[in-house]
Amino acid sequence: MEIKIRKIEGGELEYIEIGCHAEDSRVRSIVRFVKGLDGSISGAKGEKVYEIPIVDIFYIESVDDHTFIYTHRDSFETNLKLYEFEDLLKEKGYLRISKSVILNIMKADSIKPALNGRFLCKLTNGEDVIISRKYVSEFREFITRRTGV
Repeated sequence: MEIKIRKIEGGELEYIEIGCHAEDSRVRSIVRFVKGLDGSISGAKGEKVYEIPIVDIFYIESVDDHTFIYTHRDSFETNLKLYEFEDLLKEKGYLRISKSVILNIMKADSIKPALNGRFLCKLTNGEDVIISRKYVSEFREFITRRTGV
């Protein structure tokens, strides 16, 4: 498969075009991925509220009835509950990996077994998150569906 990138003028609308023989599962996966990059979520840091692009979020964590959004270097608090994020982001490459964490799979760098049936996931920013034993099989199924392997 050849990939071409063409720079356009600032006033032109950005677009993605896919040339294919048939609209198969590979093409549909690419389309789902690109569509998943759209959108943002509000989060507060101090007194300011920010719009955080969904693609920039590494993971979302619930701690003591508070929900936090983590990006490469920052964290933001939000009023949404973890189950609301789970519904909102399930088609955008996010997956619950423990009772208190939802992970952006695209930010995972490596995964290795840990103790007691859990897995350790190293993120592209160097942080580690734990995939709890209860969610390992869901995680495997999710990865298999996404990669087709």
